Amino acid sequence: MLKKEDVVVFDFDGTLSAKDSNVEFGKYCFKHSIRPWLFLPLMGVAYISCWLNPSGMWWRRNIRRFITPKMVKEFAPAFIKQHKRERFGWSKEQVENERKSGRKVILISASPEFLVVPLAKDMKFDAILCSKMDSKKPWKHEFLCWGQNKVYAMDEWAKENKIIPHVVRSYSDSKSDMPMMEIADEEVWVDRETGLRKQA
Repeated sequence: MLKKEDVVVFDFDGTLSAKDSNVEFGKYCFKHSIRPWLFLPLMGVAYISCWLNPSGMWWRRNIRRFITPKMVKEFAPAFIKQHKRERFGWSKEQVENERKSGRKVILISASPEFLVVPLAKDMKFDAILCSKMDSKKPWKHEFLCWGQNKVYAMDEWAKENKIIPHVVRSYSDSKSDMPMMEIADEEVWVDRETGLRKQA
């Protein structure tokens, strides 16, 4: 028999952390390798494709086509250590407070697993759901945890844990999270520049 559980959902980039981890990791790679520079023409085409089709998959993959398993292995640990400094000061305490209230606390992010999981591991979420990448082609999504897919990811997690989630509150900085926000009793919108709650 399924058990009903109160759940609180957090986005990561721009909500708990001041900068987009996926974008910042790309910049980090540019600073530490010549390989990304060789892909600039492809990235230019990908930017145009993004402008024409913001929800498309082609540009999402090809804008990060330079990333290799070796780069992830060599660069991700140092980047993660550096990027943790971008976390908003209130975020860890807020996650703890939500958990102390007896609610399941879930992080749902579009950023890749190899970045988000280690970035948020110390915050003790009940679950971290994020984009899954091909291990041999870390620029290629196996599952893009974005938009409506964030709700699908939570539903799958709920099925696996034999619960019916009642989303008490959702935290986000982006309108792309509307599917996740609309299923919550309370929508908490965060200013990605300051980390402060936006006024309704």
